[in-house]
Amino acid sequence: MNTREPSKEPVITSYAKAPSRTINAGGTSYAYRELGPKGGVPVIFFVHLAATLDNWDPRIIDLIAKNHHVITFNNKGVGASTGQVPDSIEAMADDAYSFIKALGFGKIDVFSFSLGGMVAQALILKHPELVRKLILTGTGPRGGKDMDKVIGTTYYDILRAALTRSDAKEFLFFNRDSAGKQAAKAFVKRLEERTADRDAPIKIKAFRTQLKAIRNWGRGKSADLSRITQPTLIANGDNDRMVPSVLSEDLHRRINGSELIIYPGSGHGGIFQFHDKFAPVAVEFLAR
Repeated sequence: MNTREPSKEPVITSYAKAPSRTINAGGTSYAYRELGPKGGVPVIFFVHLAATLDNWDPRIIDLIAKNHHVITFNNKGVGASTGQVPDSIEAMADDAYSFIKALGFGKIDVFSFSLGGMVAQALILKHPELVRKLILTGTGPRGGKDMDKVIGTTYYDILRAALTRSDAKEFLFFNRDSAGKQAAKAFVKRLEERTADRDAPIKIKAFRTQLKAIRNWGRGKSADLSRITQPTLIANGDNDRMVPSVLSEDLHRRINGSELIIYPGSGHGGIFQFHDKFAPVAVEFLAR
C-alpha cells in the first residue's frame, strides 16, 4: 500500500498549478507533478509519444484529482527527466517501476494513453501485484496489427501540420472534419492553460527512439493478456489512425472482464474530444 504519509500541505486540484518536482532513482532524475488529496491508492498517469508533463488534458486530470492523489511523470530521457530513452517498451516499464518504487508506493492505479498504455501493459505483466486498476486509452497490445505503421503516419501528419502551421496533435489525434477540427483547437488551447514552470520539450533523438520502441512493440510476439486480472477500462475513438481502433477491441477481447468505450466520430484523441463524457466515467471506474 501507500507508504507515504498524507501531506499537511493545501490540496491542489488544478493541474495548471501543480508544482513540478524531481526524484532520483537508479541514477535518473525523474520529473513529475502531483495533485489531489494524499493518501489512498494514487493514480499514476503514463503519457503518450513525444509528450511531456504539459501534454495532459487538464479537464480529465482536474476531475480525477478532486478525490484522488494524481501523479504525472516523465519517463527516463523525456522532458526534464535525465538519462536516455530506451528503445524497448519493456525497458520503459522497468524505468517506470523504478520511479514508482522511489516514491514509496506499493499499490497504484494506472491511467495510460497511447505509448503510455503499452508501457502500462508491460509493467502490469511484470509486476501484477503493483497495479489495482488499469485504464488503457488509445493503445494496443504487443504484436498488434498495423501498429508498426505508426512511424509513417506520425511523420506524415507532422508534415501536414507544418505546412499549415498547426500543432501536429491536431492531425494525429483528431479527425479533419468540422467537429474534429473544433475539438483539436480546444484541446491545444487547454494544454496552454499552464503558463508558469512548464516542462522541457522532448528532444528529437528521444522522440525517434520512442518511435523505434513502438515499432518493435508492434512487431513483437503477442503477450498473454489473460494474465491481467485487474479491473480494466479501455477507451478510444472509432477512427484512430495512429493505433488502429480495432486494437482497442482486441485488448477488450483478451483482457477478461474489461470494459470498452468507443467514441463515434473521433480519432486517437477520442478521450480528449469527449472529455466531458469520459472523465466522469474514469472517475466512477476508479471509485468503485
